[in-house]
Amino acid sequence: ENHEDMLSSKSNRLTEALEEANKLFSGVSCAREAALDAQFLVLASNLGKEKANELHSEMTAFDSVAFAEDLLTFMGINRIEVDENDSDSEGTSGGYLPSSAWHKLGEAAEQYFRRAPSFHYMLGSFKSDPPVPRQRIERQKKAPGGEQKRAMPAQLKKMEESHQEATEKEVERILGLLQTHFKNDPSTPISFFDLVIDPNSFARTVENIFHVSFIIRDGFARLKLDDDKLPIIEPCKDNGGRENDHRSQARKQVVISLSYQEWK
Repeated sequence: ENHEDMLSSKSNRLTEALEEANKLFSGVSCAREAALDAQFLVLASNLGKEKANELHSEMTAFDSVAFAEDLLTFMGINRIEVDENDSDSEGTSGGYLPSSAWHKLGEAAEQYFRRAPSFHYMLGSFKSDPPVPRQRIERQKKAPGGEQKRAMPAQLKKMEESHQEATEKEVERILGLLQTHFKNDPSTPISFFDLVIDPNSFARTVENIFHVSFIIRDGFARLKLDDDKLPIIEPCKDNGGRENDHRSQARKQVVISLSYQEWK
């Protein structure tokens, strides 16, 4: 009697009938009742097959008109208040749809597109010019007689000579100050740190230590430790004394570590 209602895709009558039959089957005790249940099972199977066939046909044939009607209803169409002639009025977009129609549709579809978009070029990849071929420079062949002495550029050679002359002059100036101070007061030891440390410049202090190292290396002065185990410096008296010092003991070199914090 309810064949068409049972086959409708929007109706759950067939599912409700199956659930009711399952409840009734728990109380079956006679053969006639079991036969009626079997007859119902055959009828429900046929209805389920017909309903499945209709669902399959609906999936293959997409009804675009019905989909558009459902979509417009979901987006809030109001065909009564706004006529077709008034489709361009203010507060509406896309005909007689409200202004928030597409925003509402976007919120509903957003949950199905929660993934990072793939990267692609809107107008194709950037056009890159081919690299300019480099001209091959042929190297000059070496002379068979062996490597020739490489010539130093004039500007670099001049700079090195000027730097070396400035270093020699600074070493001579510091040695002159050391000798003059020791000559005026030979009994008072000269502190090495008082001599080299510039309280206003860390870079100047490092340069002073560098220049004094040449004086010690060439034997014009010597370093000793006073009673407080602090280094003191004194010039050598003559060349003969420097030669005796070189012969009597091996020359030792010391690396001094001086950080910016220690200098301050």
